[in-house]
Order: sequence, then C-alpha cells, then structure tokens
Amino acid sequence: MTRVFSGIKPTGHLTLGNYLGAMRQWAAVDQHRSDALFCVVDLHALTVDHDPARVHRLSRQAATLLLAAGLDPELCTLFVQSHVDEHARLSYVLECVATDGEMRRMIQYREKAARERERGGSVRLSLLTYPVLMAADILAYGADEVPVGDDQAQHVELTRDLALRFNQRYGGTFVVPRATVPKVAARVMNLQDPSSKMGKSDDSGPGIVYLLDEPEVVRKKVGRAVTDSGRDVVYDRAERPGVANLLEILAACTGGEPDALAGAYASYGQLKKDTAEAVVEVLRPVRARHRELCADPGFVEGVLRAGAQKARAMARPTVDAAYRAIGLLPPVPTPVPNAAR
Repeated sequence: MTRVFSGIKPTGHLTLGNYLGAMRQWAAVDQHRSDALFCVVDLHALTVDHDPARVHRLSRQAATLLLAAGLDPELCTLFVQSHVDEHARLSYVLECVATDGEMRRMIQYREKAARERERGGSVRLSLLTYPVLMAADILAYGADEVPVGDDQAQHVELTRDLALRFNQRYGGTFVVPRATVPKVAARVMNLQDPSSKMGKSDDSGPGIVYLLDEPEVVRKKVGRAVTDSGRDVVYDRAERPGVANLLEILAACTGGEPDALAGAYASYGQLKKDTAEAVVEVLRPVRARHRELCADPGFVEGVLRAGAQKARAMARPTVDAAYRAIGLLPPVPTPVPNAAR
C-alpha cells in the first residue's frame, strides 16, 4: 500500500489556502487510498523568532482543525512532530550527508533570510538546515508520496537527493519519495495581492481567509478582493491575476472549472458575491466540527497520543537502520538484574 506523509506548520492560523490546497485532499482522498501520516511539524515553527505560547496554542489548533477537516484517526496517523524523537535523531544524520551549498540554494531559505535581515534580525542556523529536518520527517517513515504545494516541491527534491546519496554511500536504507502536487487550487493567492500565496504566516490579514473566520468576515474579505483593470470576467492568470484567483477559489469550492465559470459572469461584483458564499458553505462544516472538538479536548489529546505511539513504532526501525549504516554503535543494553530468589 502506498505510504503518504505530509505536514502542516503551526506558524499562523490555518487558511482557506491550506484547506483547498492540502487538507481537503488529505481527508477526501489520501487517507482512504494510502497508509497516510499527517503531522503538525512544530519543530519547523522554531526556525524564526516566535512566541512560545503562540506556537503551543497554534499547534493544538492545527491538530484540531485537521480533525475538523475530516482526518479520521481510524484511517490515518495524526501526530505532533516533537512527540516523536526519531525526527530529530535522523535529521542530524542527514545533515552529515547534505552540503552547505544545497542548503543555501533553497529558495525559501533565501527569501526568509532576506526578510529577517530587512527586519534587522539575525538568521537562525535552523532556518538554513530545516529542509534536512523536513527530509527526515519524510524518510523516517518510508513515504512513497509527499503531497505538497508547488512552493515546497524543491524540498522534496532535496529529500530525494539525500535519500539516493545515503543509499549509494551506506547501503539501501531509505525509500526515495516523490512529490505530488494538487492540480486544482494548489496555490490559493492573497486576496489583496494575487501575486503572493495566501500564507498563514503573512501579516496581510485582509487578504487572507482563515478557517475560523466568521461568515460575515469571509464575505467582507472576498468582497474587498483586488480585481483587475477592465470589466469583463476572463480567466487569465497572467493578465488578470485577481479575477483568476477568485475564479479558481470558486471552482475549488464548487467543483467547476475556472474557464467555464468565467463565462457565467458579467460583473466582478456578482463573481465576488458567489465566491464569498461558496467559501462560507465550504467552511461551515469545518467550523462546526471544530467547535465540537474544542468542547472535548480529551479526544484530541487521545488522538495525538495514539498517533505519536504509532508513528514512533513506524519510524524507529528505519532510523536505527540509518544509524547502523552510517557507522554508529548501537546502544549497549542495560543489564537486567537477577530476579530475587
């Protein structure tokens, strides 16, 4: 059975982009067709300056929203990255296989490091090396497929390179994974800046629809979305990015095609109204289930506890094999004292 691994980083409140581009696919397709693991990758949230209390709160919220979106612990494994030590154990071993040049070529590192320097902050070493931790996240479980947005595809390519290099140098240890990118709504763009992804770490609140936004807030944000010059509704990502973004969101929410939907509208106003209502309806059951889960925190804790136990048992044999292959001594067993006579 194909094994799938993917994760979500608790660096901000989850957005419509997270849901349409990843979470809905995980719940509707991936957990049913594969041996699927989904992880709140909280260690990745520490690569930049952060508020510890906020990371703690958002990690819990992310896990709850993943369940609210339809992940079923009977069908998949849901857990928190820091609850499974094998991620950090394997990350250092893979750092010993990766090169400095590979890390510095990562597009996300260059962009995030530049933003940190512009703010006058220092760039943490973990920001440079976190793609190796991401590789460890994937390789520890022998994942065949990694569903990612197209902005993360480079990291999966690095993971493949590290797996192949390790296998060639030290013997076959890792499954070499492949990235799978959703064809529709893989990247939902910011409503105020359609050239940028609707990212949960973004500071531009008016352009981001959060999963827990009230319906009136959703309607207001979509109604104020940036459109383009001209009055005709045409699907053209290059020339009409604002309208194209709305059409893609509407298509993802209704199951239509952006090109076909464009022909049904004579004005931007009606397109915005219909898009807003479609988003409200798509998010309604997620918000309702989230309220139910928040009222039963013990259930979420139990899911994460069981998920971590299962993930640990799956990852440990591979990580132990990697330690042996690279030349590390196995732990010396603790002697069992003689039983009392």
